[in-house]
Amino acid sequence: MRDDMHTTPGATRRAVLTGAAASAALIAAAPYAWSTTAEMDAAIKAFTGGAPMKEGGVKVDIPILLESGHSVPTIVSVESPMTAADHVKTVALFNEKNPLPQVAEFHFTPKSGRAWVSTRIRLSDSQRVVAVAKMSDDSFRMGWIEVIVTLPACAEEPR
Repeated sequence: MRDDMHTTPGATRRAVLTGAAASAALIAAAPYAWSTTAEMDAAIKAFTGGAPMKEGGVKVDIPILLESGHSVPTIVSVESPMTAADHVKTVALFNEKNPLPQVAEFHFTPKSGRAWVSTRIRLSDSQRVVAVAKMSDDSFRMGWIEVIVTLPACAEEPR
C-alpha cells in the first residue's frame, strides 16, 4: 500500500505527528469539568420530566465513609410489590460532583421479582448520591445518601 493513500495533500508525517501531540497536550491541560448540584438537579429533572418526587421508599446503601472512591459498592433497592399493577419501571442513580451527574439507569419489569440492584461506581469527592425510581403509575420516588470520600477516584479537582 502506498504511503500517500491515507494522507491529506500537502500534509507531511511530521506535521501530522506534531498536530497530534499538540492536541493531546491541550486535552491534558484542559481543566477537568465537574458537575455541580445544579447540574445534578437538572439531570434529575430531565429524568422525571419535572414531575414531583416523593421522598422515601428508595434506599441507597453505600458505606458513609470511603477510604477510596475508585470502586464504591452501591446497592439500590425500592419498596414495591413488583406486580403487573404496581412495580418499578426504572431506577436512575445521580451524583453531585462527578464529571457526569447521571451515573447509571436500571430497568425492571414485574418479572424482575424485586427492584434491587448492586453495582460499583466511582466517586470523585465527598458528595450526595441520589436514586430516583420511576413507578408503573409514572410517579417518582427518591432516596439519597451523603458519603465522605478521603481519596477521590477521578482526576484531582482544580482548586
